[in-house]
Amino acid sequence: MAFELIAAKRAEQGTGASRRLRHAGQTPAVVYGGEKAPEAVTIDHNTVFYALKDEAFHTSVIDLVVDGAKEPVLVRDFQMHPYKQQVMHVDFQRVNLNEKVHVKVPLHYVNADVSPAVKLHGGRLSYILNEVEVRALPAALPNFIEVDLSTVVGGQTIHLSDVKLPEGVEGVSLLRGEDLAIASASGKVKAE
Repeated sequence: MAFELIAAKRAEQGTGASRRLRHAGQTPAVVYGGEKAPEAVTIDHNTVFYALKDEAFHTSVIDLVVDGAKEPVLVRDFQMHPYKQQVMHVDFQRVNLNEKVHVKVPLHYVNADVSPAVKLHGGRLSYILNEVEVRALPAALPNFIEVDLSTVVGGQTIHLSDVKLPEGVEGVSLLRGEDLAIASASGKVKAE
């Protein structure tokens, strides 16, 4: 899924200027990284609010159109109001489409209900990690990584090395020599 956001440069900065933008239905943001200097921009609030609800938006390369010039960016951070449904600020990082980037990608656990650990061994599955940091070219970034639990038995621990990553995607912790545990199953395999 391709995302595109329309933004405009903003000259005024500071608390008062940001407050006026938010009252006008805009969200202040900053774009940094790459060869260019950081620049302050403004985005339509409702567009970015509903885009942030989409899980794929956080791991996708976004086409940010700033006053007609399109550049690829990633969402690096955003701040929400403590109790209102309002995006206070968004940070975007420019990306070079030919260089690998580090991104945290959510894990989707599937087939837990048919796992032998649950069905046969009286156990439960515990999810240790909900996301994992990966390194890939921007075009190869996955929206999520699927973890199949259909063969997990009681007492087994699933590590990141047990998960099949998409082609061109590397687990950052595996590159560091750390094989993180991502899920575990309680229960015991019954002796026959």
